[in-house]
Amino acid sequence: MYIIAKQDSPEVHANAAEILCAVTRCAPPSLAAKICSPSFVRRLFHHALEESRPKSVLLHSLSVCISLLDPKRLASASYQAFKSNLSHGALVMASPETVDGMLESLGNLLNLLDTSAAESVLPTTYGCLRPPLGKHRLKIVEFISVLLTIGSETAEKELVRQSAIKRSIDLFFEYPYNNFLHHHVENIIVSCLEGKRPEVVEHVLHECDIVGKILVSERLSSLSTESNGPTVPTEGKTHPRVGNVGHMTRIANKLIQLGNSNNTIQAHLQENNEWVEWQTNVLVKRNEVENVYHWACGRPASLHDRGRDSDDDDFRDRDYDVAALANNLSQAFRYGIYSSDDIGGMGLILLATRCPQ
Repeated sequence: MYIIAKQDSPEVHANAAEILCAVTRCAPPSLAAKICSPSFVRRLFHHALEESRPKSVLLHSLSVCISLLDPKRLASASYQAFKSNLSHGALVMASPETVDGMLESLGNLLNLLDTSAAESVLPTTYGCLRPPLGKHRLKIVEFISVLLTIGSETAEKELVRQSAIKRSIDLFFEYPYNNFLHHHVENIIVSCLEGKRPEVVEHVLHECDIVGKILVSERLSSLSTESNGPTVPTEGKTHPRVGNVGHMTRIANKLIQLGNSNNTIQAHLQENNEWVEWQTNVLVKRNEVENVYHWACGRPASLHDRGRDSDDDDFRDRDYDVAALANNLSQAFRYGIYSSDDIGGMGLILLATRCPQ
């Protein structure tokens, strides 16, 4: 357990987590099952959530839990070297009891998503972040996203009861320039809307008010000095447009698509006159403008006609560990000015993890 020790560097923590993830994927089932046990997970969270531990311990402990929930998820590019091992036996996945062990620490994780008491400040080109999101909070949102993909009714009920989904969606709008965050929250919303449990859909539509939040953000369209959120624009300069418009567009289109087969979503959209007007006058036109098949230059025929081979399928279906990508970025641009948590809060628009298909 104490392979992830507090006195070690973040690089050592990352390597230790990689070893544990590799064990769950490639080791004999008897060994992997020990790491998947509820008792191990409880001890892992207890160890990671101690106040004396650096945030990197929590960050990489969550990577281990994500690997248990979704063994096929690619934790890093180096995992490609072990990909062939997946065909040599069944993957060990977290049992319902192990998931329950993770959920016991959900409340403590959600407390860390509260940024109101944080005092750190990160200057940016558009203003400042008070505080920056930090890679540990980003990883918590990713953990929530993965929990929603395993089909556990218990997990979904706990995420709704403890407002984990609502808090994640709030962060989406509080940090409008963090594309890493937007990627995970979009996955959270889509998982909820595509799920089989009506109460989760109702939660996203009503308690989380995803439609209302999209409309407010679209109406303002740029950073506001009147906001009490963590993203603060520079005074005296033209306020930039918010950077999550692309993800909001995708979420809006998903709502409309799912509304065609879900009466609850359809009714919720149609009874909102502001949404109907925005969909007609803004969203439809935006989709036409962004449809590459309608561009004068056209779409390359080779891309339009080429069939997808197995390698292409693997590339398109891959879900990257964006916190790991953020860490690699911070290593490449290490100037010694910010801490690792601060750099993790810099969501650059040009670093979107996946282009719309």
